[in-house]
Amino acid sequence: MQFQQLQYFVAVAETRHFTRAAELVHVAQPSLSQQIRALERELGADLFQRARGNITLTDAGEALLPLARRILADTETARYEVQELAQLRSGRVRLGATPSLCTGLLPDVLRAFHDRYPGIRLLIEEGGSHDLVRQLARGALDLALVVLPLPTPSPALTTVELLREDLVVVSSPEAPKPGDGRRTVRIADLEGERLVMFRHGYDLRELTVAACRAEGFEPGFAVEGGEMDAVLGFVRAGLGVAVVPRMVAARSGRGLRVTPLARPGLYRTIALAHRSDVAPPRAARELQRMLLER
Repeated sequence: MQFQQLQYFVAVAETRHFTRAAELVHVAQPSLSQQIRALERELGADLFQRARGNITLTDAGEALLPLARRILADTETARYEVQELAQLRSGRVRLGATPSLCTGLLPDVLRAFHDRYPGIRLLIEEGGSHDLVRQLARGALDLALVVLPLPTPSPALTTVELLREDLVVVSSPEAPKPGDGRRTVRIADLEGERLVMFRHGYDLRELTVAACRAEGFEPGFAVEGGEMDAVLGFVRAGLGVAVVPRMVAARSGRGLRVTPLARPGLYRTIALAHRSDVAPPRAARELQRMLLER
């Protein structure tokens, strides 16, 4: 099995078209088809069902695709690792993080990293913990900041707890203060509030809804489905209240009232994750060190 054959196979799998795949990898279409057939002979199974105008993966092709993508990603990582200069003057870091962490935790750390290593490219992927874990597993990320516990525990990942962050309630200063004006808000006080809620799959959504249900009520939503910036904007407009991380609230500027949650409150645990079977590239290890020492 040759690396080039895997490249061709993934290109056909993603385009579902031999001619477009050949253009994508800059090779003549007959040469690409020949290499795919050679790969199928070596594996002893057809990888594609070829019908006129319709290319689909066989069961063998479906099984090979995630493995081929991981091999190609690992090879690309190895290339960057070897090409990095001793003083970290070049290279890249592919970092995944939830949108709230991109807003709250990362800006200061990434600024410090960029000031120290201006030649390192920072590639940021925003997503929920579930999506980021999947991206790590297929080799598309070097590191990811995720919320524990992971939605699907994976022995292939190493996680290191980074911080525990309090959650707070944000509301419009022009709206009545939640919790009857008290200095802190209990989860039970949210039963009479209309919540501005994040989209499905968002870690903060699951945490908030679970806390409300533990108090014996189903939360009511004024609006739902947004990312962090949209949720904060809807709260500023007076549509409802939201439960957000303290760091995000602190960075959000004017237009928001911040009310702490009464003890024991709510918090989330942030961890730094990477694949257990592949060491992160040197630049990623340096960013990892800075995050852990922040």
